[in-house]
Amino acid sequence: MKTYKASTLFAACAALALIVSLTAGPLHTQDADGFVPLFNGKNLDGWQGATEVYAVEDGKLVCTKHGPGEKESTNKNLFTTKEYADFILRFEFKLEPGANNGVAVRSPLEGHIAEVGMEIQILDDSAECYKNLAPHQYHGSIYLLAPAKRGHLKPVGEWNNEEIMFQGRRARITLNGVVIVEVDLDNLEYKKYLDRNTGRMRAKGHIGFLGHGSRVEFRNIRIKKL
Repeated sequence: MKTYKASTLFAACAALALIVSLTAGPLHTQDADGFVPLFNGKNLDGWQGATEVYAVEDGKLVCTKHGPGEKESTNKNLFTTKEYADFILRFEFKLEPGANNGVAVRSPLEGHIAEVGMEIQILDDSAECYKNLAPHQYHGSIYLLAPAKRGHLKPVGEWNNEEIMFQGRRARITLNGVVIVEVDLDNLEYKKYLDRNTGRMRAKGHIGFLGHGSRVEFRNIRIKKL
C-alpha cells in the first residue's frame, strides 16, 4: 500500500478545501464592493412565495405572465426568506410593453404590500394605458409615499440598472445612474396618501418582487447590508 507524508496530505486537503470554497453557492460570494447575490441564477433557493409565477431562465429571474394583477395577493409575490433592515439593493431589469411589477422593501409576507410594507414601482411609463396615473404610481416611485423623477427609463426591451438604498429613515432610488427619489421617511413632502401606508414605520422586513400579470426579467440581483 502506498503511503503519503503528512505534509502531502495536508496540501491535498487544503487544495480540496479551496476548490469547494470557490465552487460554493454564489449566495455566499461577496464582491469587491461588499455585495452578495440574492439570486443564484440557477434556482429559487433563498426565496419563498410565488415560486410558481417566477421562473429561472438562462440565469435570469423572470416574472412570467399570469392572471390579472389588480388585487394584491401573496400568490403573485416572491419574497426573500431573510429579512433586511438597512441595505443597498442593486439589480437589472427589462420590461415588455405595458409591464408592471414592484420591489417590496421592509415588507411583511402578507397584506397589501404598498400599505403594510413599502413598494417601489417597476413600470413601463411609456405605455398608453398608464398615461393618467397618479404621480406616486410611475416607475421608481415609493408607492403612496414619494413620486419619482420621470424620463430616465431606457426604451422597452433594453436592460435598466437600478439601485435601492434604505438606511434608517432615509431612502434613495437611482435609475440608470440618476437619483430619481431621495427622501426622509419621517418628513415626506408628498402627503396625499400617507394615511393609507403604515409600512413606512417598519425598521426591517423582506425584500420581494410583486407581480402584476406581465413579464419582467431580472438579473444581477445583489445586496449589501449597511
